[in-house]
Amino acid sequence: MSAVEVPVEKWTGKIHEVTLGGTGGRKAVTVGGQNTLPFLHFEGKMPNKPVVSVEVQDKAPGDWSPHLMSAWGDVMSDPGAWAKKAVEYGADIITLRLRSAHPEAGDTGADEAKQSVSKVLSAVDVPVIILGPGVAEKDNKVLVAASDVAKGQRVALGNCEEKNYRTVAATCIADGHVAIGHTPLEINLAKQLNILLTDVGLSTDSIIMDPDTGALGYGLEYSYSVMERLRLAALGGDAMAAPPIISPTGAEAWRQKESKVTGGVPDSWGDHEERAVTWEEVTAVTLLNSGVDIVTLRHPKTIALIKATIDKLMST
Repeated sequence: MSAVEVPVEKWTGKIHEVTLGGTGGRKAVTVGGQNTLPFLHFEGKMPNKPVVSVEVQDKAPGDWSPHLMSAWGDVMSDPGAWAKKAVEYGADIITLRLRSAHPEAGDTGADEAKQSVSKVLSAVDVPVIILGPGVAEKDNKVLVAASDVAKGQRVALGNCEEKNYRTVAATCIADGHVAIGHTPLEINLAKQLNILLTDVGLSTDSIIMDPDTGALGYGLEYSYSVMERLRLAALGGDAMAAPPIISPTGAEAWRQKESKVTGGVPDSWGDHEERAVTWEEVTAVTLLNSGVDIVTLRHPKTIALIKATIDKLMST
């Protein structure tokens, strides 16, 4: 019997490489650079493995699962201590969400943002992603302030959306940072924002895409399809579909009822904590196989499992 020949696709494009950190004494993490679909090592190269970011907030969240609160404990009251603990658990990147700046969650401003960013930057030497509260007007104010504090350390700033992309892009250009372009889960919208960002002068090595995410049971299949189609377009030569992709995996997984509901459910649902962590794990593994380069997680148990999974996928 003759050997079976494995069909190999020859792509003309590749994913842009983007480096976070690497300056100001901060460790560097580079994502992207692959010229094949995820983990198809026989077909092409994946010079940089996907990485794990861990979400930290500028104040202890009051609406997180008790299992998350228990897992992190008292460090959640200090973003610097929280970030340091996340690195001990294996975080490659820290994602600091300035949630208290939201008009309905404290409405804090630039000064408070600077303090939180300074605490995290001082506590850890891994790259940092800084997210605003998700309200364009407030995002502009706190992200500009955060950018100034982090100047020279090449952080990533988000959300950079159609409503505020000019301000965020200009800030990234001025201070040497990376923009996280956030759009609804639709390929053409993601590409259009990338076009807008490059049109105002942001280089392709300073753009990461966040095309949104659906968790397990809540649009995960559609998310997979969109991510995969973005990858296929990029490998086919479409430069505007080629930035690395980040996913807010933990935030999506932990807001679903299967993760949040503690009682009044069938016994077949099993142990609540195990179920909730599994929801995050399955969502993350699925998205990694769709082409996501950075998964942002919440639970320490998930961090360990996903990092081990990435290592196995990169070694085969």
